[in-house]
Amino acid sequence: MNVKKTDVVIIGSGLAGLMTADYLCDEKNVMLITKSELNHSNSWLAQGGIAAAITKEDHWQEHYEDTIVAGGFHNRKETTELLVKQGSSLISRLIEIGVNFDKDKNNQLSLGMEGAHQKRRILHAGGDATGKVIVEAVMARVIPRVEIFEREMAFDLHVEDGVCRGVFTKDEQGSIWYIEADHVIIATGGVGQLYSATSNCKEATGDGIAMAYRAGAEVADMEFIQFHPTLLMNGDSSCGLISEAVRGEGAKLVTEEGCYLMKGKHPMEDLAPRDVVAREIFHSKLKQEKIFLNIANVKNFKQRFPSIYKMCEKNPEMLENKLLPVEPGAHFIMGGIKVNRKGQSSIENLYAVGECAYTGVHGANRLASNSLLEAVVFSERLSRTVLNKKQINNREKGAPSIVIKNKTSKELPTTEEIQNVMDQYVGIIRNKKGLQKAIQWFGQYESILREKSHYQLSTQEKIISNMLTVGFLVTKASLLRNESRGGHYRNDFPMKNDDQWFGYRSVFKNGELCRERFIENEASVQGSLPELKKELSIS
Repeated sequence: MNVKKTDVVIIGSGLAGLMTADYLCDEKNVMLITKSELNHSNSWLAQGGIAAAITKEDHWQEHYEDTIVAGGFHNRKETTELLVKQGSSLISRLIEIGVNFDKDKNNQLSLGMEGAHQKRRILHAGGDATGKVIVEAVMARVIPRVEIFEREMAFDLHVEDGVCRGVFTKDEQGSIWYIEADHVIIATGGVGQLYSATSNCKEATGDGIAMAYRAGAEVADMEFIQFHPTLLMNGDSSCGLISEAVRGEGAKLVTEEGCYLMKGKHPMEDLAPRDVVAREIFHSKLKQEKIFLNIANVKNFKQRFPSIYKMCEKNPEMLENKLLPVEPGAHFIMGGIKVNRKGQSSIENLYAVGECAYTGVHGANRLASNSLLEAVVFSERLSRTVLNKKQINNREKGAPSIVIKNKTSKELPTTEEIQNVMDQYVGIIRNKKGLQKAIQWFGQYESILREKSHYQLSTQEKIISNMLTVGFLVTKASLLRNESRGGHYRNDFPMKNDDQWFGYRSVFKNGELCRERFIENEASVQGSLPELKKELSIS
């Protein structure tokens, strides 16, 4: 077998993986692998910005409150508090390494407004290219100092005696490699490609979550999928994402007749939490009604949102009418590989960071522009964990042997078939009957879901098997949670069920799904902020 050895292997090239590499590479030998190109990630595509309470008029506690209200009162207190408290200092770190955030005419950081935020606290760069600007700055630091392998896919983890000792990969020539490492970090991003309409890059197929699940790591809150309300549409096809910041600058959602869609639907109207807005647009779509984003009130649209303007130029009529056709699409998963506040999974020496990790900071529905913040904050925490960890010698036993099996007789489905099942039964609106149909469909592939090694599969076949695995986890968790909360909406249980579910998360442990309590106070929350403060002991 081909063998590579390193101190730390990072799987994934989004902001979370790159930032972790940057923090570690001065003291550790770091290897980073990605299944496609280095700049193919959801971080690169992130338009809106990064949220942080950095002004005298703002405070971390206000950011905290906005985060937990948007999160459906389902956030982990300690990690969410950590997220918002460390935001301002780590923004300074980004500026130090060369990130040029946009400034106003007074040369002060320009702060935008986005959905479910009570104040302007969104820093942006390049207008609507914040993720790209940040990733480029970090990438410039990492490339000379880290060993990077592009177009090499992680297939499976090697876990022995409860310790993760390395990862098996396959390169573009089909050669199998074993990367032996003291620390294995999964930073593979989200699962948006499970759905036909998504803002995610084509690489977002849930590979890291599937791989960790097969290895026996705990996986939590997979039912919570956020659908972004405003994907730009050209007919039935999506052209890309329209940042929530556009609505923050005055754009309004309107019907074909020109009526304001969100008027009277929520106190914050167009800037309501994403799950609320996405469902309203989805309901209109079910009635064959088209919804548009009216940008007439957005000042200097071309200068403020150059990337979005460029997308719209392909259909000049949109810009002339100032009406952009929109529909919701899969955007972010709040669940993932369960980690503690230090980034450690339930398996020794296996870590996760970024969207693929469940830290609990997003609750049931991520607050706008908290994703880049999460990547920055928890990559720093994780790097400290690795640097301070007492070394376990993984390398005495050498590379494990593998068995190349014959291909399964069961033919794999296509990506489109998986997306059709997820769209139809496990999408924006769900119910018991549909979820049971989806579980029955996934059941056809049970042997593939339970198989822990797929070396006989091609890279594309492996991606399909990962999508099957993650789709099944999302479906099972969605059926278990008999309530509606945040990004998980059941029309057969349209309300929160606090008596049964407040303070509980769904967790797959050793492949079995269960409820697990994570908030100790037994008092129930009725939904108001004062009661929530009391419940979560916010000082």
